[in-house]
Amino acid sequence: MASSSRAAIAISMAVQNSSLSKLQSFNGIFAIYKKQGPTSADVLNTLKKALLKVVGIGEGTKMLTTMLAGSKKYRAIGELGKATDSLDVTGNVIEEKSYDHITKEAFEEKLKQFTGEIMQVPPLYSALKKDGKRMSVLLKQGQEVEAKPARPVTVYSLSLQDFSPPYFTIDVECGGGFYVRSLVDDLAKALCSCAHIKELTRTKQGQFTLEEHALKEDRWTLTDITQALQPCPKPSGQHKNVKKAKSKHMPTPSESKGGDGDTND
Repeated sequence: MASSSRAAIAISMAVQNSSLSKLQSFNGIFAIYKKQGPTSADVLNTLKKALLKVVGIGEGTKMLTTMLAGSKKYRAIGELGKATDSLDVTGNVIEEKSYDHITKEAFEEKLKQFTGEIMQVPPLYSALKKDGKRMSVLLKQGQEVEAKPARPVTVYSLSLQDFSPPYFTIDVECGGGFYVRSLVDDLAKALCSCAHIKELTRTKQGQFTLEEHALKEDRWTLTDITQALQPCPKPSGQHKNVKKAKSKHMPTPSESKGGDGDTND
């Protein structure tokens, strides 16, 4: 029995080593589907276990910023009449207002004011940092945090998909640093009410779309990843010197924004 067990372990390790070698030979990026509830870190830890603790795949880890550049799309379900401290369903209700006066026509008309280049104040509960720590963490520790100043963001398209008060569904295509939670909060205030997000799904990030590219947990296998892998261009000398270049100039507005908007955590 002992000899048989050792043989089984040896075979298992050989299979794992073979799979690991195959995975390490890949270069590229693939998209995964993150369901609501677990944080991004939780999902990555699960993925690491599924992929023999290897997540970064060759040059793909170095090209994430380049390949994920571009607009993002979200589908958000909001609830009128209740505002929360986090601007989403995870927070505590801090205000309630009537929404009976809001019509579908008024809602759609107000959306026009939030399309294009607009100014937006990021949520207090966000990945933005104060003194090197995330504002959301500081708030949970009971510390006082002041809101960041309004900053320019871009909304490429904004449309109402469903209006069934108190619930509504909107589709948003936006640039980096945009918070859909802030949009829903600002939109409700403009309609003389309040609201928060109940569900938020990112449907597009750069070249990756939820329907065409994102792998759900049951497909986190070498075979499926091999088929989904998007090859990366070889990093140029210019890309290799990005860090050096950044240290020699002041941040641009896009670099100094911090955070990347809603993460659906």
